[in-house]
Amino acid sequence: MTYWIAADWGTTTLRITRMDGTRALETRESDQGMNTLTREQFEPALLAMAGDWIDGPTQVIACGMVGARQGWAEAAYRSLPCTPLDSGLTKVTTQDARLDVSIVPGVRQLKPHPDVMRGEETQIAGILAKLPEFEGVACLPGTHTKWAHLSAGEIVSFRTVMTGELFATLTGQTVLRHSLSGDGWDEDAFLAAVSDALSRPETLIAKMFELRAADLLHGQDAAIGRGILSGLLIGAELAATKPWWMGRDIVITGSDKTTRAYAAALTSQGLNPKILPARDMTLAGLTAAKGT
Repeated sequence: MTYWIAADWGTTTLRITRMDGTRALETRESDQGMNTLTREQFEPALLAMAGDWIDGPTQVIACGMVGARQGWAEAAYRSLPCTPLDSGLTKVTTQDARLDVSIVPGVRQLKPHPDVMRGEETQIAGILAKLPEFEGVACLPGTHTKWAHLSAGEIVSFRTVMTGELFATLTGQTVLRHSLSGDGWDEDAFLAAVSDALSRPETLIAKMFELRAADLLHGQDAAIGRGILSGLLIGAELAATKPWWMGRDIVITGSDKTTRAYAAALTSQGLNPKILPARDMTLAGLTAAKGT
């Protein structure tokens, strides 16, 4: 029986899964993301976390920021249009001879606007492994949400939106943090704000400070305020990305809470998005990469 390791190595987190073929056996997670490591520290970090899984030659397939210029080894971007796993993997030179490490390259777009992704291409590979005939748009919510147009098994174009990072910054580092504390959520307020921002995205900047004033003058509940802010941001995002999702089939894959918010927003616009778990899609994509 031959085991291998799937590694989702991002900016702030490392998640590894011991695999038996296509079957996940055990998953471990740490905060040793790319931002915490020098190039020489990646291999020791992996060995410290997965050492008891490695009792002989072991293949490791990794995706994410581990392949960035500041990562373990740079996995050069591939240019669109391309399949998610177009031209093979980038091999990593290791000190431990038992390790056979490869990294999935990211994807770049030069026109009509510059854009890049690392890690999301692996989730897209997982989506296409599960839905090989899918034609439409993959929405991958997160700190930097991706909207990718998929056709004939290829990534045709994509757009990145910083909605997640904006929400985190506004609720954590601006005056709004005093009125939007906690993690409460009001769905009705969210959907109303989505509709408002979609119809009048130019009012977004002015609408945001209203959340502070509504708290000071009317004692507005933080859950309502958080729902409104999220709805305003996602609504403005939907207005900006309408050419990607309008009239298309949509798959959403991300964390549970964020995915539900995007699904609710798109459903309110008459769409019927399909939801696929992000971790499952990453593992499916890494499994597909192993076979390339």
